[in-house]
Amino acid sequence: MKRVYVTGGNGFLGHSVVRGLAAAEGEVELVVSADLGYPDGERRIEGADYVVADVTEAATVSGQIGEHGIDTVVHLASIVNPGKLTTVEQEYAVDVDGSRNVFEACITHGVGRVVVSSSGAAYGYHADNPAWLTEDDPVRGTETFPYSLHKRLVEEMLAGYRQTNPGLEQVILRIGTILGESVDNQITDLFRAKRLLKIRGSESPFVFIWDQDVVAVMLRAVLGEKTGIFNVAGDGAMTIDEIAAEMQKGVRTVPVGALKAGLAVARRLGLTPHGPAQTDFLRYRPVLDNTRLKEQFGYTPQYTTRQAFTAWRESQGL
Repeated sequence: MKRVYVTGGNGFLGHSVVRGLAAAEGEVELVVSADLGYPDGERRIEGADYVVADVTEAATVSGQIGEHGIDTVVHLASIVNPGKLTTVEQEYAVDVDGSRNVFEACITHGVGRVVVSSSGAAYGYHADNPAWLTEDDPVRGTETFPYSLHKRLVEEMLAGYRQTNPGLEQVILRIGTILGESVDNQITDLFRAKRLLKIRGSESPFVFIWDQDVVAVMLRAVLGEKTGIFNVAGDGAMTIDEIAAEMQKGVRTVPVGALKAGLAVARRLGLTPHGPAQTDFLRYRPVLDNTRLKEQFGYTPQYTTRQAFTAWRESQGL
């Protein structure tokens, strides 16, 4: 019977994970959802306990994990889509320092397993990335993209803990682009445009994973015995041209120099938090091989990349 503590429990992914854990009768004794505030009444899940916690406050997180006798931690808290006023220092404090606080609390209180939502972004956005990235490829991050850099730093931190604290089991999930019926973010905004943006000379392939597949993987990571690092993505990939064709839209192909200049102006005007360096986000997208997820972890996503995209498009009436 697991006693589970979930950071970022009120978030898009956390809410579904908490719901799944609370429904796992006979396997989960307690699920504690930790976030910056309490959820609204309609989002409260019967069978879950709610606590207020900021992962940047080490004493609070450690106290709650100890008080509730937690044996498994699901660490989801991070800043995925920073606001216009969010500073890089704030992102680092949550993504990196906050993660360290969570892992140190696990060690202090003898937690047996930690499940961490990493990202394909941890590989970085590099011109020399292989066509398909496996878990054996280096995690390099991208220095000019804080989210990507921070995921790399957290994974390096976890590698250190595997050496110094081997008793803490780790399941690290490098997740691709998540789509779901309620997903609305900077990536889906690209697909809502009248014409899809493409950088000249780049196919910009995407790998998608349906949100309920991610939740199923998370639950198996908590309740199962497998440990290790796993790419989480649907089979296959879709290029910008293929996405545009499915949506019956045109493609606007621009030189990388023009896009960088446009982002530089937009950032100076406060229209976007992204600068010229973020063009690599579209130019060199990491494409995740999911072989290890299927063959070693034992989970085959219900939706392929294309099926996940089609399901999202239809759910949006597009």
